[in-house]
Amino acid sequence: MGAILSIIGGIAELVLTLYVLVLIARLVLEYIPLFNRSWRPKGAGLVAAELVYTVTDPPIRFFRRLVPPLRLGTIALDFGFMLTMLSVFILMAVVRALT
Repeated sequence: MGAILSIIGGIAELVLTLYVLVLIARLVLEYIPLFNRSWRPKGAGLVAAELVYTVTDPPIRFFRRLVPPLRLGTIALDFGFMLTMLSVFILMAVVRALT
């Protein structure tokens, strides 16, 4: 029984680690237009960007509804991404503790 839980925990940790990498890819995709406004993904990059946004949008939107962006003059701090990343790290710690 312990071996099965260890395997399930390992798979869960792998999935969460891959999700962290996808979140980092989203962060990069969101910062590229700040430095090069004319950049648009094309071809395989467009497919990859669409996949990244499709996978990461639901939890980020959930946290944006839960904690609305904080307005500071002309800018707004969006906590959706940070809360999603924090949640994934907490889940990873829980999975490690249980296995």
